[in-house]
Amino acid sequence: MTILETPKVQRDVDVVWQNCLKVIRDSISEQSYKTWFEPIIPGKLEGKKLTIQVPSQFFYEWLEENYVHLLRKSLDYAIGRDGMLEYSIIVDSGDQKKKEPPIAINMPQHSSPVGRVDNNNHNNNQEQVRNPFEMKDLDSLNLDSYLNPNYTFDNFVEGDCNRLARAAGFAVASKPGVTSFNPLMIYGGVGLGKTHLVQAIGNFMKNRAANKFVLYVSSEKFTSQFINAIRNNSLQDFMNFYMQVDILIIDDVQFLSGKEKTQETFFHIFNHLHQSGKQIVMTSDRPPRELEGVEDRLLSRFKWGLTADLQTPDFETRIAIIQKKVHAEGISIAYEVIEYLAHSIDTNVRELEGVMISLLAQASLTRRDIDVELAKSTLRHLIKDSEKEVTIDTIIESVTEHFKVRIPDLKGKSRLREIVLPRQIAMYLAKELTNLSLKSIGYHFGGRDHSTVIHAIQTVNDLMDTDKDISGAVNKLLKVFRK
Repeated sequence: MTILETPKVQRDVDVVWQNCLKVIRDSISEQSYKTWFEPIIPGKLEGKKLTIQVPSQFFYEWLEENYVHLLRKSLDYAIGRDGMLEYSIIVDSGDQKKKEPPIAINMPQHSSPVGRVDNNNHNNNQEQVRNPFEMKDLDSLNLDSYLNPNYTFDNFVEGDCNRLARAAGFAVASKPGVTSFNPLMIYGGVGLGKTHLVQAIGNFMKNRAANKFVLYVSSEKFTSQFINAIRNNSLQDFMNFYMQVDILIIDDVQFLSGKEKTQETFFHIFNHLHQSGKQIVMTSDRPPRELEGVEDRLLSRFKWGLTADLQTPDFETRIAIIQKKVHAEGISIAYEVIEYLAHSIDTNVRELEGVMISLLAQASLTRRDIDVELAKSTLRHLIKDSEKEVTIDTIIESVTEHFKVRIPDLKGKSRLREIVLPRQIAMYLAKELTNLSLKSIGYHFGGRDHSTVIHAIQTVNDLMDTDKDISGAVNKLLKVFRK
């Protein structure tokens, strides 16, 4: 360690604090310095009393418990043996900052180190930070970042439903902590690809900058670790571990709702990482404004960067997803089968991929080629497990059976009233009982356009108000599927 001569007392608070930092930086690891001393702001200098601003009560307590002797040594150098230190805690409680009363510390002139300090070996002074993933009762895992390497940007299918979120994710992955997208919040319903996208961000970062500490964690895991850290009296290890992360990816933040102490801890970690220029990426099943049970000061931070949503994939995107899945499996499927599946399932990506896996398994087990009939059979088999879900095919079968007409006629071009009316009722039921778009419904009735489907739905609505027989028939069919 370099021996420094004691300078004359400086009245300029910035100069005094910089002199303190010279001693501090020479005595601890670079990571510890960035974590605990770079966020400190010099406040004022009154005589030999230096006031510094720290971001939280926790931050102050950590300094007092772990660095009091180092601070004493730095004051001896910058001010003299009778120098005093005062903390001003600035607590950010949302859109406004709350200043706590200063805490004055008259530091002892002869303080003994808690442990032996070897000034000739700086590595001995570095903190031994415990990983909460490897602590007792904290679900020890094998990986460092807990990322699934299969989730990449290359296999994330882009469409109108997710273009903004993917572009923002790639920008963040390319320049973490540098863009204005910090934090990046990705939200959307179940099975739309939130976890895939944020893990793709993490994998891209990790592969591009091996020296960066990327960490993916679910909010449930974070909460579990926090509770166990309290139980094991290792909260400081928990906090220090998370404060050294370069890119923090936390999944499903909506599950922090109502967990006040966990939110408070995450608040401090969020503050520290953000102030240190570290990247934060989060997912949620709803936008920040709809998160209930989450503190306002956290919600305000969630809105600092960019919030992007993932929507239900459109028809073209569903086609692309199926094609990519088929290509990855190294098999060939007729386009009409792909089109049928894309039109039949438009809820979410996860369900679409699940149907594809089942279809491939059925084809393998039965040694059949994958055609539309096998696709229909597979869908029908999957739907049997659900009492509430219906398919367009089961609706068409029920309508044709009720009105004694043939399926080819219902899907054909016939303009006879005894065919047109059942066709319109089937379209009406498809709209009422499935999540299919108007375009997809029209596809299953001979490729009719959405305006034809709208006309059919309106016609049936009008007839139900004026014709008791039609109303009775429609309600009877609805009961078949809703019972």
